[in-house]
Formats: sequence, C-alpha cells, structure tokens
Amino acid sequence: MKGPVTEILGCEYPVIQGGMAWVAEHNLAAAVSEAGGFGIIGAASAPAEIVREEIRKCKEMTDKPFGVNIMLLNPNADEVADIVIEEGVRAVTTGAGNPSKYMSKWKAAGVKVIPVVASTAMAVMMERAGADAVVAEGMESGGHIGSTTTFALVPQVCDAVNIPVIAAGGIADGRGMAAAMMLGASAVQMGTRFVAAKESIVHANYKEKIIKSKDIDSTVTGMSTGHPVRCLRNKMTREYLKMEKEGVELMELEKLTLGSLKRAVIDGDVVSGTLMAGQIAGLIQSEESCKDIIQGIVRECRELLQMRAID
Repeated sequence: MKGPVTEILGCEYPVIQGGMAWVAEHNLAAAVSEAGGFGIIGAASAPAEIVREEIRKCKEMTDKPFGVNIMLLNPNADEVADIVIEEGVRAVTTGAGNPSKYMSKWKAAGVKVIPVVASTAMAVMMERAGADAVVAEGMESGGHIGSTTTFALVPQVCDAVNIPVIAAGGIADGRGMAAAMMLGASAVQMGTRFVAAKESIVHANYKEKIIKSKDIDSTVTGMSTGHPVRCLRNKMTREYLKMEKEGVELMELEKLTLGSLKRAVIDGDVVSGTLMAGQIAGLIQSEESCKDIIQGIVRECRELLQMRAID
C-alpha cells in the first residue's frame, strides 16, 4: 500500500484521520499514527497554546509522524501556522479558506501542505500555490460539506492536478478505499469511522448513535445560510430545519447551535447537540481500536485490488 502519500507523510498506510473539531485531539491522532495511518489534531478554533499543548502530548504518545488541521477562519490561525513550524509537525491540512499566505514559510520549514478542497478549481489553485497534495472531500462526509459527491469529485480532481489526491467522504471500509483508488486517489481520509474508535474521546452516547444509525439517518442543516453541515438527525436538527424553512435570521440559527458540538462530544447530549457524521455511518457496526480499523480496511482493500489485477 505504499505510494506518494505515504512517502509524503512518512506513514505505513495511505489512511488519514480527519481533523474533526473537539474529536481529533492527541489521543486519537497518536493512536492512528501508531497503527500505521496518519493522525491529525484538529485545531478548530482553539487558542494557539492549546494546540501547542496537544501537539506535545501527541509526541509523548507516539514517535510516528502526525499532522494538524487548521481552519483558516480561526482567529488564531496566524499563531497556529507558526506553532506547527516551531513544533516540527510533519504536515498540515487546511479548510475554510485559502492557505496561500502561509505556504512559503511552511514549505521552507519542510511542513507538507494538504488543503481540503470541494472543487477542481480550488484543487488547481492549491497545486499552483505549492500544495503537496489535496484532500478531495465529497458531500457525503460529516461536518461542513461542499455540493459534489465523492464519486463525482475525486476522478475530476485527479484529472485536473498532478499532485496526489486523497479521497474523503463516504469511506468507512476496504470497499470504499478500493473504489477511491480506482477513481485515481492515492489515499483516503476518514472521519466518521474514527469518531467511533475506542481511542476516541467522544462520549459513549454519540458513538452509540453512530453505531445504531442507518443510511437515511443523516441530514444537512445550513443550506440556506451557505454553510451546510451534515449531521445525524435529532431534536436540534429538526428545530433548525424548521427555523430555516420559516426564514429565521442567521443570528437566531447560530444561537441554536452555539456550543452544540462540544455538548455532543464531551457531554453526550444527543438531543440538542450536533452529531456530525457522514452518510457512511450506517456501515459502522461496532467500536473498534484504530489498529483494528486500519488493518481491516487495508486488508480488505488489498484483497479487492489484487482480485481485480488477477481478473
């Protein structure tokens, strides 16, 4: 399973863990990297020194390389951009903006830059800016999403750029990984599957909702605001969608979701919390270790690709 992405990131398998806010902290990132994948700490909107602390805690748990996801709308993004250099982080993934302003100093410091993109235009722009790879994320994924499906987006991005492409959105097993490889991807990024990992700090209530979910149990809020978010249906999403339909102002919608992700992840509030999860959640049947998740996916993917090669 070696390839351009494993070479760039220094990991054994082309399996990357998504940089999910409140979920992707040092315990999960270290466990994924220890298992041969590439773990990522989600900086989200955390203060810069908290991110530094997370990085150092991760280093205490693993000597394998890992990365940091930087949301560029974070008011602390400038400081976090410097911290990943100071702390010798292997790579950054970026979202919610254009990382070009940081590209030269990251590249000079040897930090690999992998922006998350939802269109071929953004992928081309990131390649021109100097990105080492891109994550092509389809709308099946949990959290903030674009408008194109993974199956449609990934091959078009692969055709549009010469740098490696990492497929994300709707991938939770070896079949999804093999399909992504057939579409031209060099690796996969998974979020929802790792939310339910044993090493994930996510509350048991949240994990149980994912494990018990079916294919139709996710919905998208925020379509009217231009900031769509995919999560599991609950009382909060029903109320949010009702308010959207009634044309309630953005400020009132934001009040409804303020702090709701933390309530779900930390407190286990599955009624009024935001349960970010992708459409693939229905495939997740149990809580497994990161090692078992990664080895199982890689084994199944390898077997499927070998069968095709024999045929």
